Amino acid sequence: MSESVLSLRDLRVTYSTSGGGVPAVRGVDLDVGKGEVVGLAGESGCGKSTIAGAILRLLPDRTKIEGQALLGDEDILTMRLGRLRAVRWQEASIIFQGAMHGLNPVQTVGHQVAEAILTHNPGEAAAKKRVAELFEQVGLTERRIKDYPHELSGGQKQRVMIAMALALDPQIIIADEPTTALDVMVQAQVLRLLKRLQAELGMSMIFITHDLSVLVEVCDRIAVMYAGKLVEIGPAEQVFDNPLHPYTKALANAFPDIGDSAFRKRPVGLGGDPPDPQYMPSGCPFHPRCPAAIEACASESPQLVRIGAAPRQAACLLLNEETSQ
Repeated sequence: MSESVLSLRDLRVTYSTSGGGVPAVRGVDLDVGKGEVVGLAGESGCGKSTIAGAILRLLPDRTKIEGQALLGDEDILTMRLGRLRAVRWQEASIIFQGAMHGLNPVQTVGHQVAEAILTHNPGEAAAKKRVAELFEQVGLTERRIKDYPHELSGGQKQRVMIAMALALDPQIIIADEPTTALDVMVQAQVLRLLKRLQAELGMSMIFITHDLSVLVEVCDRIAVMYAGKLVEIGPAEQVFDNPLHPYTKALANAFPDIGDSAFRKRPVGLGGDPPDPQYMPSGCPFHPRCPAAIEACASESPQLVRIGAAPRQAACLLLNEETSQ
Protein backbone atom coordinates (compact mmCIF):
# COMPACT_ATOMS: atom_id res chain seq x y z
CA MET A 1 0.00 0.00 0.00
CA SER A 2 1.14 3.56 -0.66
CA GLU A 3 2.12 6.00 2.09
CA SER A 4 -0.69 6.38 4.61
CA VAL A 5 -2.64 9.63 4.66
CA LEU A 6 -4.64 8.56 7.71
CA SER A 7 -3.78 5.89 10.29
CA LEU A 8 -6.02 4.79 13.13
CA ARG A 9 -4.22 3.05 15.97
CA ASP A 10 -6.15 1.21 18.68
CA LEU A 11 -9.01 3.69 18.34
CA ARG A 12 -11.51 3.34 21.19
CA VAL A 13 -14.63 5.43 21.70
CA THR A 14 -16.86 5.28 24.77
CA TYR A 15 -20.04 7.31 25.07
CA SER A 16 -21.00 8.70 28.47
CA THR A 17 -24.59 7.96 29.57
CA SER A 18 -26.56 8.06 32.81
CA GLY A 19 -26.18 4.28 32.94
CA GLY A 20 -22.40 4.38 32.56
CA GLY A 21 -19.94 4.21 29.69
CA VAL A 22 -21.03 2.63 26.40
CA PRO A 23 -18.11 1.33 24.29
CA ALA A 24 -18.99 2.02 20.64
CA VAL A 25 -15.55 1.43 19.08
CA ARG A 26 -13.31 -1.16 20.73
CA GLY A 27 -9.79 -0.99 19.36
CA VAL A 28 -9.65 -0.30 15.60
CA ASP A 29 -6.46 -0.20 13.52
CA LEU A 30 -6.89 1.04 9.96
CA ASP A 31 -4.70 2.74 7.33
CA VAL A 32 -5.85 4.77 4.32
CA GLY A 33 -3.21 5.21 1.63
CA LYS A 34 -2.69 8.20 -0.64
CA GLY A 35 -5.37 8.16 -3.32
CA GLU A 36 -6.99 5.06 -1.80
CA VAL A 37 -10.70 4.52 -1.13
CA VAL A 38 -11.41 2.33 1.90
CA GLY A 39 -14.95 1.14 2.55
CA LEU A 40 -16.26 0.69 6.10
CA ALA A 41 -19.20 -1.71 6.25
CA GLY A 42 -21.49 -3.12 8.92
CA GLU A 43 -24.98 -2.98 10.42
CA SER A 44 -26.39 0.08 12.14
CA GLY A 45 -24.82 0.50 15.56
CA CYS A 46 -21.53 -1.25 14.73
CA GLY A 47 -19.49 1.94 15.17
CA LYS A 48 -18.95 3.14 11.57
CA SER A 49 -20.28 6.68 12.00
CA THR A 50 -18.69 6.91 15.44
CA ILE A 51 -15.30 6.40 13.79
CA ALA A 52 -16.12 9.18 11.31
CA GLY A 53 -17.02 11.56 14.14
CA ALA A 54 -13.99 10.56 16.21
CA ILE A 55 -11.51 11.23 13.39
CA LEU A 56 -12.53 14.90 13.19
CA ARG A 57 -13.49 15.16 16.88
CA LEU A 58 -17.13 15.89 16.19
CA LEU A 59 -18.55 13.70 18.96
CA PRO A 60 -20.24 15.01 22.15
CA ASP A 61 -17.88 16.63 24.68
CA ARG A 62 -18.18 13.92 27.31
CA THR A 63 -17.26 11.16 24.85
CA LYS A 64 -14.01 9.38 25.73
CA ILE A 65 -11.74 8.91 22.70
CA GLU A 66 -8.52 6.90 23.09
CA GLY A 67 -5.80 5.75 20.72
CA GLN A 68 -4.49 7.71 17.76
CA ALA A 69 -5.85 9.20 14.53
CA LEU A 70 -2.71 10.14 12.64
CA LEU A 71 -3.06 12.54 9.73
CA GLY A 72 0.42 12.23 8.31
CA ASP A 73 2.55 12.47 11.45
CA GLU A 74 0.08 14.55 13.49
CA ASP A 75 -2.40 13.04 15.91
CA ILE A 76 -5.78 14.71 15.43
CA LEU A 77 -6.94 13.49 18.83
CA THR A 78 -4.30 15.53 20.68
CA MET A 79 -4.31 18.65 18.49
CA ARG A 80 -4.99 22.02 20.03
CA LEU A 81 -8.31 23.53 18.99
CA GLY A 82 -6.74 26.14 16.71
CA ARG A 83 -4.83 23.50 14.74
CA LEU A 84 -7.90 21.27 14.63
CA ARG A 85 -9.94 24.10 13.07
CA ALA A 86 -7.26 24.48 10.41
CA VAL A 87 -7.35 20.74 9.65
CA ARG A 88 -11.14 20.52 9.28
CA TRP A 89 -12.25 21.07 5.66
CA GLN A 90 -8.73 22.03 4.56
CA GLU A 91 -6.93 18.72 5.21
CA ALA A 92 -9.78 16.39 6.11
CA SER A 93 -13.48 16.88 5.46
CA ILE A 94 -16.72 14.95 5.81
CA ILE A 95 -19.89 14.36 3.79
CA PHE A 96 -22.49 13.99 6.50
CA GLN A 97 -25.17 11.34 6.51
CA GLY A 98 -28.43 12.90 5.31
CA ALA A 99 -28.10 16.19 3.43
CA MET A 100 -31.35 17.52 4.92
CA HIS A 101 -29.71 17.49 8.37
CA GLY A 102 -26.39 18.84 7.14
CA LEU A 103 -27.69 21.99 5.44
CA ASN A 104 -29.09 25.11 7.12
CA PRO A 105 -32.66 25.60 5.79
CA VAL A 106 -32.56 29.41 6.12
CA GLN A 107 -29.34 30.04 4.19
CA THR A 108 -28.68 29.60 0.48
CA VAL A 109 -26.60 26.58 -0.44
CA GLY A 110 -24.03 28.81 -2.12
CA HIS A 111 -23.56 30.79 1.10
CA GLN A 112 -23.04 27.57 3.06
CA VAL A 113 -20.34 26.28 0.70
CA ALA A 114 -18.66 29.71 0.71
CA GLU A 115 -18.69 29.80 4.51
CA ALA A 116 -16.19 26.92 4.74
CA ILE A 117 -13.93 28.64 2.20
CA LEU A 118 -14.07 32.05 3.90
CA THR A 119 -13.26 30.54 7.30
CA HIS A 120 -9.85 29.53 5.98
CA ASN A 121 -9.25 31.97 3.14
CA PRO A 122 -10.88 35.40 3.59
CA GLY A 123 -11.81 37.04 0.29
CA GLU A 124 -15.38 37.31 -0.99
CA ALA A 125 -14.51 37.45 -4.71
CA ALA A 126 -12.25 34.37 -4.58
CA ALA A 127 -14.81 32.44 -2.54
CA LYS A 128 -17.60 33.28 -4.98
CA LYS A 129 -15.47 32.11 -7.91
CA ARG A 130 -14.57 28.88 -6.09
CA VAL A 131 -18.22 28.13 -5.30
CA ALA A 132 -19.10 28.47 -8.99
CA GLU A 133 -16.25 26.09 -9.89
CA LEU A 134 -17.40 23.57 -7.30
CA PHE A 135 -21.01 23.61 -8.47
CA GLU A 136 -19.88 22.94 -12.02
CA GLN A 137 -17.59 20.17 -10.77
CA VAL A 138 -20.43 18.33 -9.04
CA GLY A 139 -22.91 18.81 -11.90
CA LEU A 140 -25.01 21.70 -10.58
CA THR A 141 -25.77 24.80 -12.64
CA GLU A 142 -24.51 28.14 -11.34
CA ARG A 143 -28.06 29.45 -10.87
CA ARG A 144 -28.52 26.92 -8.05
CA ILE A 145 -26.03 28.85 -5.92
CA LYS A 146 -28.79 31.20 -4.72
CA ASP A 147 -31.28 28.42 -3.98
CA TYR A 148 -32.30 27.30 -0.50
CA PRO A 149 -32.09 23.60 0.45
CA HIS A 150 -35.86 23.06 0.15
CA GLU A 151 -35.69 24.14 -3.50
CA LEU A 152 -33.36 21.26 -4.39
CA SER A 153 -34.02 17.55 -4.87
CA GLY A 154 -32.38 14.98 -2.61
CA GLY A 155 -29.68 14.24 -5.18
CA GLN A 156 -28.96 17.94 -5.70
CA LYS A 157 -28.64 18.51 -1.95
CA GLN A 158 -26.17 15.66 -1.74
CA ARG A 159 -24.14 17.22 -4.57
CA VAL A 160 -24.01 20.43 -2.51
CA MET A 161 -22.65 18.43 0.44
CA ILE A 162 -20.00 16.92 -1.84
CA ALA A 163 -19.08 20.40 -3.13
CA MET A 164 -18.72 21.58 0.46
CA ALA A 165 -16.41 18.66 1.29
CA LEU A 166 -14.26 19.42 -1.78
CA ALA A 167 -14.14 23.18 -1.18
CA LEU A 168 -10.56 23.35 0.15
CA ASP A 169 -9.02 20.35 -1.66
CA PRO A 170 -8.56 18.14 1.42
CA GLN A 171 -6.21 15.16 1.48
CA ILE A 172 -8.99 12.85 2.67
CA ILE A 173 -12.79 12.88 2.64
CA ILE A 174 -14.98 10.82 4.95
CA ALA A 175 -18.24 9.95 3.18
CA ASP A 176 -20.69 8.85 5.90
CA GLU A 177 -23.47 6.96 4.08
CA PRO A 178 -23.71 9.63 1.35
CA THR A 179 -26.44 7.78 -0.56
CA THR A 180 -28.80 7.21 2.38
CA ALA A 181 -32.46 8.12 1.66
CA LEU A 182 -31.83 8.51 -2.09
CA ASP A 183 -33.73 6.44 -4.63
CA VAL A 184 -31.80 3.86 -6.65
CA MET A 185 -31.33 5.99 -9.77
CA VAL A 186 -30.10 9.06 -7.84
CA GLN A 187 -27.90 6.84 -5.68
CA ALA A 188 -26.19 5.53 -8.82
CA GLN A 189 -25.63 9.09 -10.08
CA VAL A 190 -24.06 10.18 -6.78
CA LEU A 191 -21.81 7.10 -6.72
CA ARG A 192 -20.64 7.77 -10.27
CA LEU A 193 -19.94 11.39 -9.33
CA LEU A 194 -17.87 10.41 -6.28
CA LYS A 195 -15.97 7.81 -8.28
CA ARG A 196 -15.18 10.34 -11.02
CA LEU A 197 -14.12 13.08 -8.61
CA GLN A 198 -11.90 10.70 -6.65
CA ALA A 199 -10.16 9.57 -9.83
CA GLU A 200 -9.73 13.13 -11.15
CA LEU A 201 -8.52 14.65 -7.88
CA GLY A 202 -6.60 11.67 -6.53
CA MET A 203 -7.98 12.18 -3.05
CA SER A 204 -8.17 9.53 -0.33
CA MET A 205 -11.57 8.55 1.01
CA ILE A 206 -13.29 6.53 3.72
CA PHE A 207 -16.67 5.44 2.36
CA ILE A 208 -19.13 4.31 5.04
CA THR A 209 -22.24 2.22 4.35
CA HIS A 210 -23.90 -1.06 5.27
CA ASP A 211 -24.18 -2.02 1.58
CA LEU A 212 -21.28 -4.17 0.34
CA SER A 213 -22.58 -3.99 -3.24
CA VAL A 214 -22.06 -0.20 -3.15
CA LEU A 215 -18.57 -0.47 -1.65
CA VAL A 216 -17.30 -2.93 -4.25
CA GLU A 217 -18.14 -0.36 -6.94
CA VAL A 218 -16.14 2.52 -5.47
CA CYS A 219 -13.53 1.12 -3.05
CA ASP A 220 -10.06 -0.35 -3.28
CA ARG A 221 -10.35 -2.13 0.06
CA ILE A 222 -13.23 -3.00 2.38
CA ALA A 223 -13.09 -3.18 6.18
CA VAL A 224 -16.05 -4.90 7.84
CA MET A 225 -17.11 -3.95 11.37
CA TYR A 226 -19.13 -5.82 13.96
CA ALA A 227 -19.80 -4.70 17.54
CA GLY A 228 -17.20 -1.94 17.45
CA LYS A 229 -14.33 -4.02 16.02
CA LEU A 230 -13.00 -4.90 12.58
CA VAL A 231 -13.68 -8.51 11.63
CA GLU A 232 -12.36 -8.56 8.05
CA ILE A 233 -10.18 -6.39 5.80
CA GLY A 234 -9.13 -7.00 2.22
CA PRO A 235 -9.30 -5.98 -1.45
CA ALA A 236 -12.86 -4.94 -2.27
CA GLU A 237 -13.68 -7.53 -4.92
CA GLN A 238 -12.17 -10.37 -2.90
CA VAL A 239 -14.11 -9.44 0.23
CA PHE A 240 -17.37 -9.18 -1.74
CA ASP A 241 -16.94 -12.26 -3.96
CA ASN A 242 -15.20 -14.51 -1.45
CA PRO A 243 -15.89 -13.31 2.11
CA LEU A 244 -13.92 -15.10 4.83
CA HIS A 245 -15.69 -14.09 8.03
CA PRO A 246 -19.20 -15.54 8.63
CA TYR A 247 -20.54 -12.04 9.28
CA THR A 248 -19.16 -10.71 5.99
CA LYS A 249 -20.77 -13.70 4.24
CA ALA A 250 -24.09 -12.79 5.86
CA LEU A 251 -23.78 -9.18 4.66
CA ALA A 252 -22.98 -10.31 1.11
CA ASN A 253 -25.89 -12.79 1.08
CA ALA A 254 -28.31 -10.06 2.13
CA PHE A 255 -28.24 -8.59 -1.40
CA PRO A 256 -29.75 -10.13 -4.55
CA ASP A 257 -27.60 -11.23 -7.48
CA ILE A 258 -28.70 -8.76 -10.17
CA GLY A 259 -27.21 -10.92 -12.93
CA ASP A 260 -29.21 -13.97 -11.89
CA SER A 261 -32.19 -13.74 -14.28
CA ALA A 262 -33.72 -16.93 -12.90
CA PHE A 263 -33.59 -15.56 -9.32
CA ARG A 264 -31.94 -18.75 -8.12
CA LYS A 265 -30.03 -16.80 -5.48
CA ARG A 266 -32.37 -14.88 -3.20
CA PRO A 267 -31.28 -12.61 -0.36
CA VAL A 268 -30.81 -14.43 2.93
CA GLY A 269 -31.44 -12.51 6.14
CA LEU A 270 -29.29 -12.84 9.25
CA GLY A 271 -31.29 -13.71 12.34
CA GLY A 272 -30.95 -12.03 15.71
CA ASP A 273 -29.75 -8.55 16.62
CA PRO A 274 -26.32 -6.98 17.16
CA PRO A 275 -25.22 -7.17 20.82
CA ASP A 276 -25.83 -4.36 23.29
CA PRO A 277 -22.47 -2.54 23.63
CA GLN A 278 -22.93 -2.38 27.41
CA TYR A 279 -23.50 -6.13 27.69
CA MET A 280 -21.17 -7.71 25.16
CA PRO A 281 -21.28 -11.52 25.05
CA SER A 282 -18.20 -13.45 26.09
CA GLY A 283 -15.83 -14.74 23.45
CA CYS A 284 -16.55 -13.75 19.86
CA PRO A 285 -19.31 -11.10 19.89
CA PHE A 286 -20.82 -12.62 16.74
CA HIS A 287 -21.10 -16.18 18.06
CA PRO A 288 -24.77 -15.94 19.28
CA ARG A 289 -25.85 -15.25 15.67
CA CYS A 290 -23.15 -17.20 13.80
CA PRO A 291 -24.32 -20.27 11.85
CA ALA A 292 -20.79 -21.72 11.93
CA ALA A 293 -20.01 -21.14 15.62
CA ILE A 294 -18.12 -23.82 17.55
CA GLU A 295 -17.87 -24.32 21.31
CA ALA A 296 -14.67 -22.27 21.63
CA CYS A 297 -16.37 -19.20 20.11
CA ALA A 298 -18.29 -18.64 23.35
CA SER A 299 -15.11 -18.19 25.39
CA GLU A 300 -12.25 -17.13 23.06
CA SER A 301 -12.10 -13.69 21.46
CA PRO A 302 -10.54 -13.91 17.96
CA GLN A 303 -8.06 -11.30 16.73
CA LEU A 304 -7.45 -10.11 13.18
CA VAL A 305 -4.90 -12.41 11.51
CA ARG A 306 -3.45 -12.47 8.00
CA ILE A 307 -5.09 -15.14 5.85
CA GLY A 308 -3.06 -16.71 3.03
CA ALA A 309 -0.64 -14.88 0.76
CA ALA A 310 -3.10 -12.15 -0.25
CA PRO A 311 -3.30 -8.96 1.87
CA ARG A 312 -6.40 -10.15 3.74
CA GLN A 313 -7.19 -10.27 7.42
CA ALA A 314 -10.08 -11.77 9.34
CA ALA A 315 -10.98 -12.38 12.99
CA CYS A 316 -12.50 -15.86 13.27
CA LEU A 317 -11.44 -18.91 15.27
CA LEU A 318 -12.39 -21.22 12.39
CA LEU A 319 -9.99 -19.38 10.11
CA ASN A 320 -7.31 -19.43 12.80
CA GLU A 321 -7.61 -23.23 12.90
CA GLU A 322 -7.36 -23.51 9.12
CA THR A 323 -4.31 -21.20 9.03
CA SER A 324 -2.47 -23.23 11.69
CA GLN A 325 -2.98 -26.56 9.89
